[in-house]
Amino acid sequence: MQDVGVGLYPSMSLVNHSCDPNCVIVFEGRQLLLRSVREIQIGEELTISYIESLMPSSERQKHLKRQYCFECNCLLCKTQEKDADMLAGEEQAWKEIKDAVAKVGDPRSQEEWEQVLAMCQALLNNNADRLPDTNIYLLKMLDCAMDACINLRRWEEALLYGNRTLKPYRSGKNIHTVLHRDH
Repeated sequence: MQDVGVGLYPSMSLVNHSCDPNCVIVFEGRQLLLRSVREIQIGEELTISYIESLMPSSERQKHLKRQYCFECNCLLCKTQEKDADMLAGEEQAWKEIKDAVAKVGDPRSQEEWEQVLAMCQALLNNNADRLPDTNIYLLKMLDCAMDACINLRRWEEALLYGNRTLKPYRSGKNIHTVLHRDH
């Protein structure tokens, strides 16, 4: 998920946004591919998410308005159906984690990655019993810890954090359709 260049793909610019998309864009070298992430009905519009879908409805709407100048009216936004799961747990705990994730920035050195991992581990340990694995900010913290472990070449730890982020998807209480990060 790091920018490495710019490409123009005119046909893909025709694919509209949905916060609950049925497709995802992936790159294979210079080639851009549109892949389905669920069964698509005959006549159903192909959609992708223009934004990180791991956000509550209000945050997704703000981001879309600011960056793309439109309001999403997909079913997920209209019903705010998954917001309760995303924000489950003690509000003070997830706000602390949300603020910490926002401060991480873009670590470059091994020392910075060590600091990020230590912060993640402390927050995860302190809030383990106050936030369910479906909480969006807990999931982002787990993802951040996994990134730190990958950059520190701690593969076993990275796998543990990665597996924990998958639990909500396996339990049938899917938070969102597409993970936008490939590790």
